[in-house]
Amino acid sequence: MSNIGLLPPMSTAMVLGEMDLPAGTWLPWHEHDGHQLAWAARGILSVNVGERYWVLPPTRALWIPAGVVHRTGATAQTVLRGIYAARDRCPVHWPEPTLVAVRPLLRELLEHLGAADLGDDARRRAEAVAFDLLEPVDVVPITVPMPSDERALAVARAVIADPADRRALADFGWHAGASERTLARLFLTECRTTFGAWRVQARLRASLPLLAEGMPLTAVSRRIGYSSPSAFVAAFRRAVGVTPGAYFGG
Repeated sequence: MSNIGLLPPMSTAMVLGEMDLPAGTWLPWHEHDGHQLAWAARGILSVNVGERYWVLPPTRALWIPAGVVHRTGATAQTVLRGIYAARDRCPVHWPEPTLVAVRPLLRELLEHLGAADLGDDARRRAEAVAFDLLEPVDVVPITVPMPSDERALAVARAVIADPADRRALADFGWHAGASERTLARLFLTECRTTFGAWRVQARLRASLPLLAEGMPLTAVSRRIGYSSPSAFVAAFRRAVGVTPGAYFGG
């Protein structure tokens, strides 16, 4: 695990870094000395914090507090814009990773703050407005804990490989070498949830990159095993707290 954060210079509270991430790239687990706003200026960014998972098109960013171990990846060719804020000069004090709406004005300000020739006074004024524009989106992050028992792990991997697989737990048991009752107990004890609830989370996680890419709801629903878009939207809203449109809306 490495610490790859940047610290703002003494004259500013915020500094911007940029990195091109090819599709499928994941940076190693790391943490930052300052707070970070992880944002994809172009492409689609993914962020893991423990078992929690977010997918971020350019209309969304993730506030990551200082010292929170995370990893960042790209599901498509992505320009990662890391906005780092010094703890002692930052007016935002969210203690947990927080999804943030990136509306057009905030996007323009972030682009403006990336200018190399921006003077200190102009930078401080722009930073103050940018901090004011950080608007949290009230969502529940998707979590897909993995079991450690090899039998339950085989089932989990099968579901992740094909979220549309509608086999019951008893049917998975034939291939995993365990009874339905044993597998149910393993998911409950090792993943702290029932297999059915775990599969919902796995399906919803699989839906995030597809939604971020703009795939129609009908196609997303079919790809991850829901019989209709309305069933998928209802499941998404129950688990996440908002509809897919509100999650990714600009």
